[in-house]
Amino acid sequence: MQVGTPLKTSGKRHPNMQQITTVETGEGLLLLPGRRGACQAQSRGSPSPSPGSEITSSCSLARFWKEKMAASLARSSAFAGRLVSRRSALSFPGKRWGRSRATQPAAEVLLNVPETKVSVLQNGLRVASEDSGMSTCTVGLWIDAGSRYENQLNNGTAHFLEHMAFKGTKKRSQLDLELEIENMGAHLNAYTSREQTVYYAKAFSKDLPRAVEILADIIQNSTLGETEIERERGVILREMQEVETNLQEVVFDYLHATAYQHTALGRTILGPTENIKSINRNDLVEYITTHYKGPRIVLASAGGVSHGQLLDLAKYYFGELPDTYEGEMPALPPCNFTGSEIRVRDDKMALAHIALAVEAVGWAHPDTIPLMVANTLIGNWDRSFGGGVNLSSKLAQMACHGNLCHSFQSFNTCYTDTGLWGLYMVCEPNTVEDMMHFVQREWIRLCTSVTESEVARARNLLKTNMLLQLDGSTPICEDIGRQMLCYNRRIPLPELDVRIDAVDAKTIRDVCTKYIYDKCPAVAAVGPIEQLPDYNRIQRGMYWLRS
Repeated sequence: MQVGTPLKTSGKRHPNMQQITTVETGEGLLLLPGRRGACQAQSRGSPSPSPGSEITSSCSLARFWKEKMAASLARSSAFAGRLVSRRSALSFPGKRWGRSRATQPAAEVLLNVPETKVSVLQNGLRVASEDSGMSTCTVGLWIDAGSRYENQLNNGTAHFLEHMAFKGTKKRSQLDLELEIENMGAHLNAYTSREQTVYYAKAFSKDLPRAVEILADIIQNSTLGETEIERERGVILREMQEVETNLQEVVFDYLHATAYQHTALGRTILGPTENIKSINRNDLVEYITTHYKGPRIVLASAGGVSHGQLLDLAKYYFGELPDTYEGEMPALPPCNFTGSEIRVRDDKMALAHIALAVEAVGWAHPDTIPLMVANTLIGNWDRSFGGGVNLSSKLAQMACHGNLCHSFQSFNTCYTDTGLWGLYMVCEPNTVEDMMHFVQREWIRLCTSVTESEVARARNLLKTNMLLQLDGSTPICEDIGRQMLCYNRRIPLPELDVRIDAVDAKTIRDVCTKYIYDKCPAVAAVGPIEQLPDYNRIQRGMYWLRS
């Protein structure tokens, strides 16, 4: 749901199901083992840090890495140090800088400067920013509340509330809000995922105060008028019809429904039609008062933004947000994985759309990075790609050489305490069985005979993909907000490099065997799927003789 010229594809539904190397909320990376519990407690209002305290840190982990890695970086930066020394001598005649002074800038460049600064208000709301000196900035609210916190009766409320955010507040009508955003030359957008709700704005850096004030007005003073609710009810019902034409989204909704059946993750983000028709203002108000609490909100910003200014704005506009609950704090609903399948056969369709997945791990689990590397090893392919038989992905080579499918993509979708690791493919009816066979054979190869050269390539590709995704203030802001909710910190790139480089072929074999060998997968298939093997046969393909 957006106001102004769209930044990208509309944010009504977060593209978590389409991500390749990152997940739901798309996108954020990893926490060192052992921090998971602390992260969950903080994101749900635990007493750490204690109420009443105010903490400001310049990403303390970055300082740790500077101290920890300075010695090892000095050697590799010797040439850079001499080069800087020569340039310094030219720039400042008569003054020559020593090597110890010259190596420090090189080390800082490698250690992810500009740093992410983090502060915590007295009500638990976290403020995080990265100042890159740009003339524009992105600022947004990342809220630890999505469709996972709904039940069967109110499923769809979080997404409905996102639609209502831009329909007017106590001080701005919908028209006033849209005109103000347009006159600023800004963009206002929002999206809902299964575990998070996000409202963000992109504007000139000089307009940061107005952007923050608008975001605060939206989440604290929306009128939620009955006329606007009825109008948006029709909009969402039409959106549901559009989603049903996107077969990839349909298949991934089916995949969640069968993998997490009878749990919150198994329900869709939009909710069922009967719920959309019955949601009322009281439902929306109850959702806000229950979940929009200080400890569960992150105000994140990137671009040309001063952290001190952002902190002052946060205190002024969000300092009065409540941080306590009238009753018990809402607990994260448990979601158990079930190996099962959903098949919707329609022989009138031209292509079969199939997703196959095993249960993976949550954001903070130590196996997450090896699974991301394995995900990169499988890769993705489409018939429009050139040189398919020469691609490094073995599965892509087989798909191209044997004309097995129109496209495939691997995915690694993580949530707080669980995840889905698998592959989505689009095949012609007569190649479904062969494609399924080669997919499972490639999974077995990851568990038994993947080589060091393949893993090295996947590590480099994963690092490249991470950096390419951080191009511009908006993706950086999204990365900050998501990581603060998931890990209660922004993870420096050097730490990610070290953890990715620690993954070798043996790690891939061990981790993949742990999650693939003799496991019951979840399968979702739509279209002409007569040739899709039965579930028992697919399950037997997860087993092989081990020496």
